[in-house]
Amino acid sequence: MEQLRPSPPPPRAAELEQWVLATAEELRDLRASLREALTRHGLVQGEDLDEVPHLVVLVATELATNALRHGRPPTIVTLLAADDCFVLDVADRDLGTAPGLGAVHPLDSGGRGLMLAESVSLAVGWHATDETKNIWASFPR
Repeated sequence: MEQLRPSPPPPRAAELEQWVLATAEELRDLRASLREALTRHGLVQGEDLDEVPHLVVLVATELATNALRHGRPPTIVTLLAADDCFVLDVADRDLGTAPGLGAVHPLDSGGRGLMLAESVSLAVGWHATDETKNIWASFPR
């Protein structure tokens, strides 16, 4: 299994909003609230950026689902902003495993979250704190 590269999020990113999830049932509210937050915090609308909210919400859902399924609760989703990008950070309390990009077979029902994040975001990485394992993805603002 290929490991995701360790890298802290952009240091100049400021926290905008945070959601704490305990169950998969809370993902629906996260998606709606995250869309609203992106608009409220200055996502610039334009032809090239029209799909950004959809992609941020999609990646948030995938990463939060992974954290809920494979990590230790709670799952913490944080939206941050730097000058030119939004950063989505998803944390859980499983410090014992590094996130990996597993081999996915066509008939598998899961396992594509990190690959999806890498394919639709500007950058993806992960880092650990004393209490959490954080996976982040950045998107144009």
